Amino acid sequence: METTDVSTEATMPEQETIAEIAMGNEDFSTLVTAVKAAGLAETLNSEGPFTVFAPTNAAFDKLPEGTVSTLVEPANKEKLAGILKYHVVSGEYMAADVVKAINDNDGSFTIPTVQGGELTATLEGENVILTDAAGNKSTVIMTDVDASNGVIHAIDAVVMPKS
Repeated sequence: METTDVSTEATMPEQETIAEIAMGNEDFSTLVTAVKAAGLAETLNSEGPFTVFAPTNAAFDKLPEGTVSTLVEPANKEKLAGILKYHVVSGEYMAADVVKAINDNDGSFTIPTVQGGELTATLEGENVILTDAAGNKSTVIMTDVDASNGVIHAIDAVVMPKS
């Protein structure tokens, strides 16, 4: 009996970490470049759990020209790390958890980020909208990408902490 259990476990594919999933998805190549430049790849490979609101390449493309290339310069490592940590929440929150929190809190839920700032989640129709410290909005466009150390939700704009 025991050998059967062991062989069954051995054949089950191991779930990837948030970092590994992002690295395997070309829609997140700009995010992966930024995470590596900020020295956060190790964090997103660690135990967690984390919820990451991951901007797609198209989200980064909405930033003013030259923003990303400037941020990935070594001199801006701390600033870049702060921006990226603003997209990360401690704990694993699936889409249903976020929607329930919004509904349980009169249509608006404040999410504390690893960076120390807050995001505000609201609903517009079926969509979860994140509003950053400056009032800029981002829409969650893909939910519940499950990872071994948390979950990823893709967003269509980069959210920024107070500078």
